[in-house]
Amino acid sequence: MQGWTAMIESIKGKLSIDGSTRRWSVNTILILLPIFIFFLSFLIGRYPLTPVEVVMTILAKVFPSLQVSATATTIVWDIRLPRIVAAILVGAALSVAGAAFQGTFKNPLVSPDILGVSAGSGFGAAIAIILIGIPLVTQASAFVWGLVAVTLTYIIGRSIKSSQILGMVLSGMAIGSLFGALVSLCKYMADPYEKLPQIVYWLMGSISAVDNNEVFIASIPIILGITILFILRWRLNILAMGDEEAQSLGLETGKLRFIIICCCTLITAAAVSISGIIGWVGLVIPHISRILVGPDHKNLLPATICLGAAFLLLVDNISRTILITEVPIGILTALIGAPFFLYLLRKGHGRWV
Repeated sequence: MQGWTAMIESIKGKLSIDGSTRRWSVNTILILLPIFIFFLSFLIGRYPLTPVEVVMTILAKVFPSLQVSATATTIVWDIRLPRIVAAILVGAALSVAGAAFQGTFKNPLVSPDILGVSAGSGFGAAIAIILIGIPLVTQASAFVWGLVAVTLTYIIGRSIKSSQILGMVLSGMAIGSLFGALVSLCKYMADPYEKLPQIVYWLMGSISAVDNNEVFIASIPIILGITILFILRWRLNILAMGDEEAQSLGLETGKLRFIIICCCTLITAAAVSISGIIGWVGLVIPHISRILVGPDHKNLLPATICLGAAFLLLVDNISRTILITEVPIGILTALIGAPFFLYLLRKGHGRWV
């Protein structure tokens, strides 16, 4: 009997070690993956650069005595760096917002645009393109109208007493449809030779035109929102259990849900303002992260941030090299995300908790 007990304990210990090793391996890969793609992205483009040229160009900012070509400096610092950083920020923002929304609403099919933020931002960008046409104003208008759309959704959803969660989801669908109709109206009224192509291209999603100033401005709300969600990630586990269980543990569910919605809206609106509407990232990446690290938000949010940043950065590299002309990144995320999501459902990974 003692022999069997010792054998069982030995097997349990081995499984525990294997589980710890697997978690360590997965975490290491998730951390190194965006770093590797980050440096690889500097080498990819119409104008090829060698790794030595990239390293020398970066070091030249610290050591001005190093001699590097003006062309390489412009490509690295003014063209590729802002685009790479933008892809990382947008990918991380959309992914972590999707994971937080799915936990908050206890629904694995929720995405960052569920409350109408993308449709509102699309309307803000369209109206700014028609009336003014300045890129910075377009981004500011997209950000503000994204917040307006979610504010309307939240006010209407809170007024529904029977089920506020369901009320906000349904209100988000209605507000999204309303702003979608307004976007269509803007496209109908726009100049078909100048303004309409700009609106259509913005709605398809792209980060090809961002510069360092735009990335810096957008990074402030994105980093702020992600930081707050990261601090509150363990509370998301309690919130996902249901309001009754959370309240029995002393958690103010209404206040916490409001903070999470505000953070997710803030980072989503900031991301959409510089990238346009990029779908499927906030829906698919959290599901893949759950497969890798489990549903615990303490591990899920960091994994989602790393995986989302790496994914969108990789897709952006593909978008600017796959064809002679650049493919809007929103098209590629849909072509990749939709079939992969169907694959996850087919394999039974739709069981997210």
